[in-house]
Formats: sequence, structure tokens, C-alpha cells
Amino acid sequence: MTGGGKGRLFTVGLVTAWYSSNIGVLLLNKYLLSNYGFKYPIFLTMCHMAACSLFSYAAIAWLRLVPMQLPRSRLQLAKIAALSLVFCASVVSGNISLRYLPVSFNQAVGATTPFFTAVFAYLMTVKRESFLTYLALVPVVTGVIIASGGEPSFNLFGFIMCVGATAARALKTVLQGILMSSDGEKINSMNLLMYMAPIAVILLAPATIFMEDNVVAITMELAKKDFNIIWSWATQKVP
Repeated sequence: MTGGGKGRLFTVGLVTAWYSSNIGVLLLNKYLLSNYGFKYPIFLTMCHMAACSLFSYAAIAWLRLVPMQLPRSRLQLAKIAALSLVFCASVVSGNISLRYLPVSFNQAVGATTPFFTAVFAYLMTVKRESFLTYLALVPVVTGVIIASGGEPSFNLFGFIMCVGATAARALKTVLQGILMSSDGEKINSMNLLMYMAPIAVILLAPATIFMEDNVVAITMELAKKDFNIIWSWATQKVP
């Protein structure tokens, strides 16, 4: 096989793995938050971030999949913290929405991410896309509106949370482009995740303690009854 063929095969493998893991995490979150009855989305998100911290560090420091990059200044670290805050809002909102909406509808709403990205890019950077790009977004948004009216399991609060998660995900993309655009502050995605995830854990820990009463004791009790739930949390990643 030629070098180009191997490269294409590797790319296809990565995309397939990404889709598979993304679908798996969504279904697992839905099971935990809805079917299993684990009603603590903030704590679940904190588990996501803790797992991301461990696995991203292992991938960089031990497996050496990418070179480790250290923050170059306090300003850059502050920018990463700001991204982490938006990141938390996106994942928490998405997890909350899964308690109230089917996964299929959740993903349909998530398909509007390019629309929100275009809106935020224009508002924050005055960047205009081509007319055809905006035109291509019309059927996507229209489809979600139609699906919302015909969804038998529609829940307004869940829908608002899902739209909020989608908008926050788009905002993070735009902010990441703005904050990390200079040559001196460029950082690859895996290193960015390695620094964002621990900050997210620090932000989410007090929130889950004060807003999700007795969550640690309840979680430990569930773990005693069904140890598989620990594996479910350990295999979480960012959707």
C-alpha cells in the first residue's frame, strides 16, 4: 500500500473511532441519566473531566502521541481557564438535556452547531462566510424546527439545555480560534484538553457539592450495588 493510501486509511480509522466513541458516550450518558436513574449531571460531567485529565496526560506523557507543550505565560493559562468555563457549560447543559430528550433528537439539535458558530464568528470577529455557506445552514435549522414540533418526547427545558449546549460548543470553537490564534500561543488539541480538564474539575467540584446534595455518598452506595457503574464513569470522554 502506498503512503497516500495508508494516510487515507488512518484518517478513515480516526473518523470512525471518533464517531463510534461519540455515539457510545451519548448512549451511555443517556442510560445513566435517564434509564439508570443517576440524576446528577454536574457530578457526571466532573467524572468526564477527571477521565479526560488522566487519559490525556497518559497519552502525552507516557504514550507520547504528541509532544507535551507547557503554558508560556499566565495570560495563556487564563485564556485556557476561560475556555474551560465555556467547555463546562457546554458539557453540563448537554448532560442535563439527555435526561429529558431522546438521543436522536439531541443529536438533531446538535447539528445546528455550524449555525451558532457562524453567528458567534460574525458577532465576535466580524467574519463573514460566503452566501452559499449561510444558505446551506437554512435547511439544517429548518429541519430542527420541524423536528421540534413533531417530536413526541419533546421537553421544553431539555430543549433549552440542548440548544444552550450547542451554542456553548460553538462559542468555545470561536473563542479557541481567537485566544489561541497567535503563533506564540498555539497549542494542539490534546495538550489543550490536558490543561482544560483539570480546571473544569476544580470549577465543577464546588458546584456538584452545593447543588447535588449528598452526591458522593449516593454514588458510593450505587457503586456497592453495581460496580459496573464505576467503569461507566471511567470510560467517559467529551462528546
